[in-house]
Amino acid sequence: MAQVSLRKIVKEYEGGVQAVKGIDLEIADHEFVVLVGPSGCGKSTTLRMIAGLEEISGGEIDIGGAVVNDVPPRDRDIAMVFQNYALYPHMSVRENMAFGLMLRKFPKAEIDRRVNEAARILDIGVLLDRKPKALSGGQRQRVAMGRAIVRDPKVFLFDEPLSNLDAKLRVQMRTEIKKVHQTVRTTTIYVTHDQVEAMTLADRVVVMNHGVIEQVGPPQELYHHPRTRFVAGFIGSPAMNFIPAKVEARGAGLVLLLPQGTELAVPEHRVARYQPYAGKSVTFGIRPEHLTDTQNVNKPHVAFLTLTPEVIEPMGMETLAHIKLEGAEVCARLDPLVEAAPGVPLPLAADMNNMHLIDDATGLVI
Repeated sequence: MAQVSLRKIVKEYEGGVQAVKGIDLEIADHEFVVLVGPSGCGKSTTLRMIAGLEEISGGEIDIGGAVVNDVPPRDRDIAMVFQNYALYPHMSVRENMAFGLMLRKFPKAEIDRRVNEAARILDIGVLLDRKPKALSGGQRQRVAMGRAIVRDPKVFLFDEPLSNLDAKLRVQMRTEIKKVHQTVRTTTIYVTHDQVEAMTLADRVVVMNHGVIEQVGPPQELYHHPRTRFVAGFIGSPAMNFIPAKVEARGAGLVLLLPQGTELAVPEHRVARYQPYAGKSVTFGIRPEHLTDTQNVNKPHVAFLTLTPEVIEPMGMETLAHIKLEGAEVCARLDPLVEAAPGVPLPLAADMNNMHLIDDATGLVI
C-alpha cells in the first residue's frame, strides 16, 4: 500500500503543446481517487505518467515515499487494468492471472494461493480453466482485475476499464469494482470520462480540464459546492442548467431577473454574499431536480415561474422537460404523474436554496 504524490507534474509534447500543466495532487494510502474530465483534458496522460508509460516533462512523482521519475514501469510496484483487457488468448484464465507472478519466479504454491483468492473475491472460480474467447466482456474485465489483484501491488491504476461494456454491464461492474476496493483496500487511481462512474466509485474526484485540475473533493462536495462553471456543468446528469440573469436590488433584498422578465427572489441568507453583484449580469445555475413541478412544494425560498417545454421525456421514475429560454437549454425534473406536454405552459418551482451564481468574467462560482 502506498501514498502517491504528484508535484508540479508537466507533460509537454513537440511544438510546446502541454497536455498536463503543472498539477499537484496528494493521494492517501488506501484511497480510491477518480480522474475525470472530457477527452483531451490530460487524465489518461497523468495516469500513464504515474505508471511510467509516459515520460514526464517536469515535476516529481512519488510512490510510497520514493521518487519514481526514472524508475521503469516494472519496478514501480503498480498494477494497471486497461480498457481492452489485454488478456493472452492462448492462455486459460488461471494462466493469465498467474503469468506475471511466474515471470517473477514466485513459488507455485504462492501463485495458486493468490490466484484462488483473487478468483474468490471476483467470483470467477468456475472460469479458471476457460480461455478468454469463451468469456463475456464483463468476465474478461474481472479476469483483468484478477491479474492485477494477484500482484498485490502498492497501487492499482484503471484506465477507462468499463468503456467497452454495454450500459447494464457497466453498472454491474461499477458495483464489482467498489466491492473489490472495499475488500482489498489498495490505493487506486481510476480514469474515466463518465462522471457517473466518478461519483459512484470515488472517495475523492479530481476534475480535470485542459491539463489543469479544476477541483478535488468528495463526490457530494463537487456536486453541491462546485467552484467553477466547468465543474458545475460537468458533474451531474442531466447537467446543471445555466441561465443568463441580472442581479437587481429590491428593497433590502435581491432578485434575479431572467431573460423573459421573470423575477426570482434570492434567499435572505444569500443576500450579503451576492450584494457586490447588484446591477450586474451573471449566470444563474440550478440543477434539474431543483427546478421541478409545483405539487407538494412546501419549503421556504422557493420561487415560481412558468415555462413552455419543447420536449418531454418520460423516464419511468421521473419525467424530464426540456425548455429553451432565450438560447439557454433548460431541463426540469418532474414527478412522473405530472401532466406535461410540448408547447403547453408548465408551472415550475425553483428551489433557490440550491441556486448558484457564476461570475461570467472568471467562470468561478460566487
